[in-house]
Amino acid sequence: MNDVETGRLFGHAQRAAGVIAAKHRGDLAGAEALLSAFPDDATRVRGFCLLAELALSLVRSQTGQSMDELVQELSLTMAAATMQAPPDAASP
Repeated sequence: MNDVETGRLFGHAQRAAGVIAAKHRGDLAGAEALLSAFPDDATRVRGFCLLAELALSLVRSQTGQSMDELVQELSLTMAAATMQAPPDAASP
């Protein structure tokens, strides 16, 4: 991957972070606009994957846990949330 591709990838991750920030402040239209600004689904996925890796790395540096431990904890948390959510809430 060259510098231009790396820069684009980080730009996509930054846009993904913007989607999450907009949703959390209640700006659903802004979140939708940011989502639709991705050129395609593959780019959107790569941006969100990099954002997830960066976020987990940040948590790992703060907690000292291994990435495997963090992913396991996250998986258990998601499973518990899915089991507690109403049936419609788990559907996309």
